[in-house]
Amino acid sequence: MKQLTTAIPFWQAFRFWLKLGCISFGGPAGQIAIMHQELVEKRRWISEGRFLHALNYCMLLPGPEAQQLATYLGWLMHRTLGGIVAGLLFILPSLVLLVLLSWAYLVYGEHPWVAGIFYGIKPAIAAIVLHAAWRIGGRVMKHPLLWAIATAAFVAIFALKLPFPLIVLSAAIIGFIGSKLVPAAFSGSAHTSAQKSYGPALIDDNTPTPAHALFRWSRFSLVFCCGVLLWALPMGALTLSLGWQHQLTQMSWFFTKAALLTFGGAYAVLPYVYQGAVDKFGWLTPGQMMDGLALGETTPGPLIMVVVFVAFVGAYLQASFGPEQMLLAGVTAAVLVTWFTFLPSFIFILAGGPLVESSVGQWQLTGPLTAVSAAVVGVIVNLALFFAWHTLWPQGDSAGLVQGVDLWALAIALISALLLFRFKQEVMRVIALSALSGLLIAGVA
Repeated sequence: MKQLTTAIPFWQAFRFWLKLGCISFGGPAGQIAIMHQELVEKRRWISEGRFLHALNYCMLLPGPEAQQLATYLGWLMHRTLGGIVAGLLFILPSLVLLVLLSWAYLVYGEHPWVAGIFYGIKPAIAAIVLHAAWRIGGRVMKHPLLWAIATAAFVAIFALKLPFPLIVLSAAIIGFIGSKLVPAAFSGSAHTSAQKSYGPALIDDNTPTPAHALFRWSRFSLVFCCGVLLWALPMGALTLSLGWQHQLTQMSWFFTKAALLTFGGAYAVLPYVYQGAVDKFGWLTPGQMMDGLALGETTPGPLIMVVVFVAFVGAYLQASFGPEQMLLAGVTAAVLVTWFTFLPSFIFILAGGPLVESSVGQWQLTGPLTAVSAAVVGVIVNLALFFAWHTLWPQGDSAGLVQGVDLWALAIALISALLLFRFKQEVMRVIALSALSGLLIAGVA
């Protein structure tokens, strides 16, 4: 067996986090799998038990669980600096790439090649979102009560147009009460604690908690206050310089709420972002939102990075800094939104990590998490149907479903669904095939 060293080299970890940020395609499941394979199985830096314990904590938090897990593991190995480095490198490559792609989308979006690609991708996105609901449901929906919660959530957002945070809060309350009355129905959403043995790790199950990971109220208060300041100072500067109603200020406030109120992974955030960015503020059209999701699916990093596209396109098209500085407005909005979206995740980890390290086997939050996950299934199904409607009936033809349907788009959507559900193909491959189909249909390949 490889001889284990007594410390984890910081620069080796730095290179790993940078590599992860550049290759982390495939959504949170794929990103978590890469971290597990590298850190638990190959390098033996973290034990299986410590990895799963950290992952279960990140699942309870709003925001992107894979990015939060990277931040947690970086913090555990190399203190606060390690956590910040791991979390930032997880998102920075995606931020840069999406800013460039968003600009190219706006400048060259009308080109026949680009239009053909997005024509093919949009129907696939509807199938991908529906498949995400199916994947989450497969893990969570183990009891009729959970199906009832999912159905109620779908009705609440589809028919009653209730805001997403209210649906999440209601589900959490139901899960908390239900876990007391019907515990068997609300016990299955956390990652399994069954562990495999990969040999001793540098931070093993029985390794004493590092000094920096011991909980102290003074440290907790310091981190919390720093987090509040890091939020309040830029928000105050925006309000004083631009005004509360300015688009950039409203974007910063809206995505702060998105970071704090959305549970259940990136696909759970999308309905809330859609409600705000498209329905309430009009920063994007439904078609542009689908294009942004397509770009988010094809770039590394967490899928929630689609907020970069939303912010860039919204600020660019509405010329937040005037018609002469549209590019500057787009880049500024993208950076601001990334800051306000991910800042809470860093604070949750750096402040809450020491509590987690002393809480093995003591959590009682599985019930609310399971109920929220069930509600998220219903909300994501609504989003998939909405995307399908705007793709398959682009003219909004309500007079006749058959007469108004785009048959080419319907064919791409059905084939994409078949590839995902029946043949278990990866999302990237489905998107690539759909883009090629769009080019062929447009007659420009």
